[in-house]
Amino acid sequence: MLHIWGRLSSLNVRKVVWAAQEVGVPFQRTDAGLSYGVVRTPEYRSMNPNSEVPTIQDGDLVLWESNVIVRYLCAKHANGTLYPQDLTARFDAERWMDWQQTTFNRAAGTAFVQWFRTPAEKRDMAAIAQSVAATQPLLALLDAHLAQHAYMGGDHFTMADIPLGCDVQRWLGLPEQHPALPNLRRWIAALLARPGAKGVLDLPLS
Repeated sequence: MLHIWGRLSSLNVRKVVWAAQEVGVPFQRTDAGLSYGVVRTPEYRSMNPNSEVPTIQDGDLVLWESNVIVRYLCAKHANGTLYPQDLTARFDAERWMDWQQTTFNRAAGTAFVQWFRTPAEKRDMAAIAQSVAATQPLLALLDAHLAQHAYMGGDHFTMADIPLGCDVQRWLGLPEQHPALPNLRRWIAALLARPGAKGVLDLPLS
């Protein structure tokens, strides 16, 4: 059985659990990271020398890096649907998955850490403001893209929607003023309605 290590308060773990639920593969999950510990034990480090979550074991295969795990699960269990076979569609999805990590998360992550992982008396409001200023244009970019497409990869839900869906939904949960962004909100509502997203995308932030 697929084994996932990581706590559900982690954005990156949510991606993996959602992907597993989406493709219908049974799995066992072990809480790890932050207050749960585990990640600095020799046993865990032998699987993931970064001492980060998530990590999966699927038979003899051990993988870390959340978006790689999402790709793997979709390629193995949903080849041709969530993992497009057409190279143009596949690498369009790959591009958005990389953009989530290299661009969107870098801009948006600071505000989340300040609001939810930093004690109020130590919160850096200037850092939050910088994060908001960097993220708002990216949200507008997404909204413009989704004005032309039902999902990130076109007319159908694919692996591209999972990482960005987790990150954008987390952003919308921050105590900030959010612009209307009707296309983005329509997309988020469609993701929240998916059975595979239940218990993951709809969890409160922590």
